[in-house]
Amino acid sequence: MFNQHCIRPYITKAGGSTCMCKRHPQRPLSLSLSLFCLSSGRISREKKLENLILLISKSMESAKERDTFVYLAKLSEQAERYEEMVESMKNLAKLNVDLTVEERNLLSVGYKNVIGSRRASWRIFSSIEQKEAVKGNDVNVKRIKDYMEKVELELTSICIDIMSVLDEHLIPSASEGESTVFFNKMKGDYYRYLAEFKSGDERKEAADQSLKAYEIATTSAEAKLPPTHPIRLGLALNFSVFYYEIMNSPERACHLAKQAFDEAISELDSLNEESYKDSTLILQLLRDNLTLWTSDIPEEGDDAYKTNGSAKQGAGGDDAE
Repeated sequence: MFNQHCIRPYITKAGGSTCMCKRHPQRPLSLSLSLFCLSSGRISREKKLENLILLISKSMESAKERDTFVYLAKLSEQAERYEEMVESMKNLAKLNVDLTVEERNLLSVGYKNVIGSRRASWRIFSSIEQKEAVKGNDVNVKRIKDYMEKVELELTSICIDIMSVLDEHLIPSASEGESTVFFNKMKGDYYRYLAEFKSGDERKEAADQSLKAYEIATTSAEAKLPPTHPIRLGLALNFSVFYYEIMNSPERACHLAKQAFDEAISELDSLNEESYKDSTLILQLLRDNLTLWTSDIPEEGDDAYKTNGSAKQGAGGDDAE
């Protein structure tokens, strides 16, 4: 400590203070500094502990929220309130977590039902419009087109909505092969739905984005999933439907579907019991589509991409939505 009567402190080279009086020769005045360091260390440890507790608390809160969203989604599904089911799963997606198989399926089912009814409505209107046009009922054609525009706005809104959730939350948070394939396949599907009713440059853009997403999903699927995996088979099924309906290329559609079918059949013995039902169902759909599409392949083959035409109405195959 300083001599109370000493007023000549001395600063050492090391930066410590000493008293120059004879009673306290070269005694560093570091006690307060030591106390400060000890205090800082204690504060630092307390702060780390506080942060850890906060992190655990947030994690528990997040897990509780997650369980709540899943439960609400299941309730909504049982009540067939699919818009609310979608909202619950969107809230879950915003937690930026890698979804479980169950959560992925809830998300998919919710959006499938929300958009499925509108896709069905649009196809019905399109069919009626064509019949009215043949009859020359221009007034009715105009009425139908006005109604179709309303449905198209709803379809566009749904597709933009799921695309935002996929790009901002689900795809960045996907940590395994299954999730990456699933969400990029889903992205390809919803761009395909846009391409079904868009025209001109908008249709071409939707088709290009759909193709890109399907290709990313396919690359990941071939690297990380076996040929018999239901997600890989579902991707091949939907990608082949894309080639047939959107790109107007039955030859490419058949090639993709047949390749996926043959590869899966060759490894059917290794198919696990858990996914057997799903995989065999998709294999049946692939075979049905191949039977339907084969008659559309020209003798010379047609490799051209026709992205400016309209989607085939009523001629497409089943997909694995």
